[in-house]
Amino acid sequence: MHERREHNLTGTDLRHVIVRGADVRGGGFTDCRLRGVDIWNVDIHGDLQNVVINGVDIAPLIEAELNRREPERAKMRPETPEGFREAWAVLEGRWFGKVARARIFDESRLHESIGDEWSFVQTLRHLCFASDAWVGRMVLGNPSPWHPLDLPWDEAPGWDGIPWDLADRPGLDEVLDVRRERQAMVRNVIEGLTIEQLDSTVTMTEPGWPQLEAFPLKECLLIVLNEEWEHRQYAERDLTVLEDS
Repeated sequence: MHERREHNLTGTDLRHVIVRGADVRGGGFTDCRLRGVDIWNVDIHGDLQNVVINGVDIAPLIEAELNRREPERAKMRPETPEGFREAWAVLEGRWFGKVARARIFDESRLHESIGDEWSFVQTLRHLCFASDAWVGRMVLGNPSPWHPLDLPWDEAPGWDGIPWDLADRPGLDEVLDVRRERQAMVRNVIEGLTIEQLDSTVTMTEPGWPQLEAFPLKECLLIVLNEEWEHRQYAERDLTVLEDS
């Protein structure tokens, strides 16, 4: 298992702190106040809610700009069964193109880490994990839906019985076989989705992850849509880097 370094600064009162050259991953800044700070040359990728800078909540502005750049992104927050079916069709089409693009590379390059992040193959493995967690486990009620190639996020705490072999180097086709099965699982759920289901909740208290009670089924599906959209963007960025190197 990879090394994890954790620092919990909850409730800390910091003064005259300089953070330079830091690489922060999987953290969170919640209910914080920053005053008199200089924020220069900062690259942030994350979920923004109520982020007020110099009196302006920038989260809605960023959402609007991202949707302007890619109008189909706005479809990833559907409210109806038909909206979910449209969003999933968009994602499957986008990923079909990315896989076709990836096949032009020697397979060894698809295991290359780009910017100290996941390789293309590891990204596919993580999406299998996300589908298993939020649809296989939470929606369909299978307490242990995991495939040996599933890959949790890097900062996950680790759980008994859930695969996490970051060093494995499976072939692309081997991973794609699992990936197609998971896509079909999600597609089947979404194709049969009803308004009543969207308004329902799901509970999973068996050991493992997620463990949630009365969690909205809709949120489970939205998490999968978000994972698919965001990681497709990362994969597209990384394939461009591979092409240029």
